[in-house]
Amino acid sequence: MKAKRWIVREHDAESAASLARVLGVSPILAALLINRGYADERAARIFLSPTYDQLHEPYSMLGMKEAVARLQKAINTGERVLIYGDYDVDGTTGTAILLRALKLLNANAGFHIPHRFTEGYGIQQAALKKAVADGYTLVVSIDCGIRAHEPLYWARKNGLDVIITDHHLPDEKEGAPPAFAVLNPNQVGCTYPDKNLAGVGVAFKLVHALFREQGREAQVPAFMKVVAIGTVADVAKLVGENRAIVALGLRDLARVANPGLRALIDVAGCGDGKGMTAYDLGFRLGPRINAAGRMDAARAVVELFDTRDSDEARRLANHLDARNEERKTVQQQIIDLAVAELKDPKDCFVAVIAGEGWHRGVIGIAASKIAERLNRPCVVLSVDGEVAHGSGRSIEAYHLLNGLTACSDLFEKFGGHSHAAGITIRPARIDEFRRRLNEHAASCLTAEDLQPSVSIDLELRPENVTFSLARELEALEPFGAGNPRPVFMTKNLRCLSEPVVIKDRHLKLRLAGPQNRPLEAVWWNCIETPGQTPELKGSIELAYMLEANAWNGDYRMQLNVVDLICRGGTPWPPLFGCD
Repeated sequence: MKAKRWIVREHDAESAASLARVLGVSPILAALLINRGYADERAARIFLSPTYDQLHEPYSMLGMKEAVARLQKAINTGERVLIYGDYDVDGTTGTAILLRALKLLNANAGFHIPHRFTEGYGIQQAALKKAVADGYTLVVSIDCGIRAHEPLYWARKNGLDVIITDHHLPDEKEGAPPAFAVLNPNQVGCTYPDKNLAGVGVAFKLVHALFREQGREAQVPAFMKVVAIGTVADVAKLVGENRAIVALGLRDLARVANPGLRALIDVAGCGDGKGMTAYDLGFRLGPRINAAGRMDAARAVVELFDTRDSDEARRLANHLDARNEERKTVQQQIIDLAVAELKDPKDCFVAVIAGEGWHRGVIGIAASKIAERLNRPCVVLSVDGEVAHGSGRSIEAYHLLNGLTACSDLFEKFGGHSHAAGITIRPARIDEFRRRLNEHAASCLTAEDLQPSVSIDLELRPENVTFSLARELEALEPFGAGNPRPVFMTKNLRCLSEPVVIKDRHLKLRLAGPQNRPLEAVWWNCIETPGQTPELKGSIELAYMLEANAWNGDYRMQLNVVDLICRGGTPWPPLFGCD
């Protein structure tokens, strides 16, 4: 439990006080808004009050007019339409909403979710050949296809129209794929105002435009519950339009009519759906949806949201729950093996770790956990005979896709985002890949980039840490990528009693400042070796997140510890919130 470098953001107390008066909020909340880029009244009010009107015009997305016209033609003439989705939570939720939308419009629609292990990521020519043989004349991709040039050339030659909906970065050299229409806010020439949409978000914009043309736009908000799940679980930035989608979807979860979503909420232990937050979407619902594609066949997710039968919905939800439990076990095994393979992380800028037969469904999560633990980019590879499949995750300071592009001649294929990507490579090339990726990272990263750090939003005095502040912070929800839960720091605290160890991994603390008002804090997962607990003596500086927890209808304030430093005799400084 080594202390990290604390980076405390500066704030302008006068500006915060002025904005607080205008908005009728506390100076602390106003300071947080300013630090998040909402310094004027209008921007702050839009942020604090997400509405349906904040959704952008779907037709401002390049290719939307052509995509909608082609789908309308297919609906009117009874053509068979195949939805081709990715196997992750983003792709499956996007497939589910488009399938539901097309069925409501009486389209002749089916879907295909490729198997992660037997087919692999993205649009495959074999699947398109089968679609033609099955009588499909139009394919709509979800969360994939932006780099699928070769299969789409085959589709064009064989009379199969393909509409691509995706949000991944296109190939800069090859440009847009040869599809009938391409919907991707990140493609060259697209002026869509928000580039942060998840794949399910792009599919949602298509549904929005299609339902408007059919005179059924009033039904569009009902889709946002599932769109919110996919957006959060895909770790899309919760700013702009994404924030509005997720906030509105969360509000509507208490009125769930879909049997599949109702069953999923039940098995995830989310009660009746009231009071759910982005945390529930990302860490309860999302993992259960994702587990299907990681451990088995992801089509069960689409079947869950498509069924109208409550008993079948419960069966499918339980299936996803079981796969998720299996995923947790296998994931920890892979992480333990990968960490054991890594010799000294200080010797590398990027950790590239390979193992024989590692479960390909969890190597992405393993890479994420290891990157977080080491504060270094990480690529975990599963070697299977003559090929190795890898997933990479990065830290904020490093653009992983640029690094992979610099090594692209070594891969069979690769793709992804700036901070998450996948590769396929011959095992004999892994050592050279490790060397070259580390060279690239060394040219981009500094020693400071690799030092673990904590970003502090504000410093508070103990008397400012109140239940009313914890409740007021809920106005900043939904929290997630791009809008993290605020981190505060408070000095001159001390332990009122010995820390209590919870489940050999966590510490429960009772702290107080000079006024002796007790503060309850929990330091999750801080004990790496069971039986070894820190001695917390003297003056304590605490970095933490503040929240109001509900348990059996009772709300209590809790400090979730991010980091902790023990010092002796720290003087009492003038802090934010002083008179």
